[in-house]
Amino acid sequence: MNKTKPWPISKRQVWEAYKRIRANKGAAGIDGQTITDFEEQLEDNLYKLWNRLASGSYYPQPVKRVDIPKANGATRPLGIPTVADRIAQMVVKMHVEPELESHFHPDSYGYRPNKSALDAVGVTRKRCWQNDWVLSLDIKGFFDHINHDLLMCALHKHTQEKWVLLYIERWLKAPIAFRDGSLIHPKEGTPQGGVISPLLANLYLHYTFDVWMKRNKPQVPFERYADDIVCNCQSEAEVTALKDELNARFEACKLTLHPTKTQIIYCKDEDRTGNYSQTSFDFLGYTFRPRISKNRRGKYFVNFSPAMSDKAAKLIRSKVKQWKWNLRPGDSLEDLARECNAKIRGWIVYYGRYYHSALVKVLQHIDYRLMLWANHKYKRLKGRPQKAKAWLNEVINRDPFLFSHWPQIHGNG
Repeated sequence: MNKTKPWPISKRQVWEAYKRIRANKGAAGIDGQTITDFEEQLEDNLYKLWNRLASGSYYPQPVKRVDIPKANGATRPLGIPTVADRIAQMVVKMHVEPELESHFHPDSYGYRPNKSALDAVGVTRKRCWQNDWVLSLDIKGFFDHINHDLLMCALHKHTQEKWVLLYIERWLKAPIAFRDGSLIHPKEGTPQGGVISPLLANLYLHYTFDVWMKRNKPQVPFERYADDIVCNCQSEAEVTALKDELNARFEACKLTLHPTKTQIIYCKDEDRTGNYSQTSFDFLGYTFRPRISKNRRGKYFVNFSPAMSDKAAKLIRSKVKQWKWNLRPGDSLEDLARECNAKIRGWIVYYGRYYHSALVKVLQHIDYRLMLWANHKYKRLKGRPQKAKAWLNEVINRDPFLFSHWPQIHGNG
């Protein structure tokens, strides 16, 4: 700590924050500066940032607005801070996160240390077996509608550090820069893409939802991953009443539950014979619905369980298509495997956890794209799908671990 500066921010804090930002990589902000550019004068840039943070003269640059396409044709707005601003946000996050973590609810899973989306899916799976009904919540434009006054009020409950409050408020008010050069000064919201934004979002929903549920509905378990929320209820009356009460609660906290995407679901299975129209819901890339399962004695039964969603499967097929292997006949199989295996392993780890057979169908699509690549590379295979399939089988038998998905779908690992 430097006693000549008004704010107790050390050079070590800035250095540790830089190392985390460097590991996370990320795109350039409004100034066009990448991590690599920043590192060309690393010592000088970090010193300047520390000096501004510790003296109180730090102000963030505008946040670069980028629209990311969604599967439904719409876009999701991201706000990308500059490298220096990301480091500054990490300094504050590292300082305040341990305090907030000590208060967060155990069933809040998003963007938290030692918790994951798969943890949330697994807990939801068990609770759907224990409870007949689900309320799936959808918050309209959550990140864009976080109320600044309510958020700062929540922060004041956990820290009196003036520099923490000062810089978070400056980030909330930082202008957003659009591609056409225009700037807007936000009155609400925190940009998705900011380092500090997920923590602030969790804090906001901690008081909007988690604390309210614990106080008013202690008998209703829930799973929350950021703004994706599932509540597990015992009866139709209970879930219907909860929906009405939560509509009012979110409205009081300046948020709106989507009127059609917020749904009541009946967890239909072998023993639940009620006849209801809505018997499935999506949560974190998985679709929960009645499925045929087999018990340990080999008997088949209907079980309400999760499997990879159709939307997730479509996104993976689209990603594989974007690799454009058919335009790369000069590459070798080893080249293709080297570039895609890490991504494939990630899909297997995440979507292969529950109801693995749904993932197998998607992995088989990768083989289909490999056969198309072979059609372009080898003239003898062109227009001969059976020969291309035989060629692929020969390669798999010769090198069964070349692609990460082959042991999963060909039974050789």
